[in-house]
Amino acid sequence: MTEPRHKTTYRVVQWATGNIGSRTLRGAAEHPQLDVVGVLVHSAEKSGLDAGELCGLPPLGVRTTTDLDDILGLKPDCVLYTPRELDTDAVCALLASGTNVVATRTDFHHPAAMDPSLRRRVEAACDEGGSSIHSTGSSPGFVTEALPLVLASLQRRLDGLLIEEFADLSRRASPGLLFDVMGFGGRHETFDERRLASLRASFGPSLRLVADTLGLPVEQAEVQGEFAHARTRTTIAAGVLEAGTVAAQRVTVAWSRAGRPVLRFRATWYCTTDLDQSWDLRDTGWRLTVDGDAPLDVVIRFPVAPENAAAVYPSYTANRAVNAVPWVCEAPSGIRTTADLPHIVSRFA
Repeated sequence: MTEPRHKTTYRVVQWATGNIGSRTLRGAAEHPQLDVVGVLVHSAEKSGLDAGELCGLPPLGVRTTTDLDDILGLKPDCVLYTPRELDTDAVCALLASGTNVVATRTDFHHPAAMDPSLRRRVEAACDEGGSSIHSTGSSPGFVTEALPLVLASLQRRLDGLLIEEFADLSRRASPGLLFDVMGFGGRHETFDERRLASLRASFGPSLRLVADTLGLPVEQAEVQGEFAHARTRTTIAAGVLEAGTVAAQRVTVAWSRAGRPVLRFRATWYCTTDLDQSWDLRDTGWRLTVDGDAPLDVVIRFPVAPENAAAVYPSYTANRAVNAVPWVCEAPSGIRTTADLPHIVSRFA
């Protein structure tokens, strides 16, 4: 399948310029088919700046704004939507105006899993504007949807799929994230139920999309969280882990059939390998184990030096969203999933 040819250039707006948003902004500015025409920001400090200042590029001649009406007035073909919180009113306004949306948020991976009222509103806005919306990224997205569907093309019988994600956080100099948000360094024994529910909501729909696309009957999604603790006092980039405190976390989201797991996503995040549990701890990356009549064991490592991790890792999520823009713009209206779209390929010149 070749690159969409209906248009040679797509007018793009970047929505939010945080860690991922600044990377999608840069990617869009450098993409040969995309023309950045606007940027929406959420703080007065960023308002009115040239977009290039927010993504490490020379001036782009595009000034940021905090006003939705400014964005609607630009009549963009697509918005790269990367905020921390979902603004349903704004998304629906964009879609109803005829602007397509590519989101790195997890709200739109599988329509059947969405809150019914949200789905109705979004679909009505897509119908009104003749627009489409698509959620993607690296995880969930590439490793939980695109790659499993490709690997399944080698199977005539699929008995199970385990997607594992590994992240060595020992060099991550982010104490707020590791200690305050994720709970490393605490003396917890059980996971907070709200966090487990959030992880189920993030990864459950993505796995269910794969099951439905492959015609695999599954019954329910379950989520389980486990902790491992530091055996000795350990210093990491973010601070100090005392002996006996949380030093690793493992979360599994699983869809089962007849009590047997069929599709599983398991994330293992760790700050040291000196743990009180005997876990399989691998370098940062992914492993996919396919149980079928053509079994597979696929390992993907991120060959990135620790000092370059902060500069490189956002690309894994941002680049797929940027590359999806032409495909989403040419897709039929509605909430479009990975299974609906052709294989997303990039164009470099």
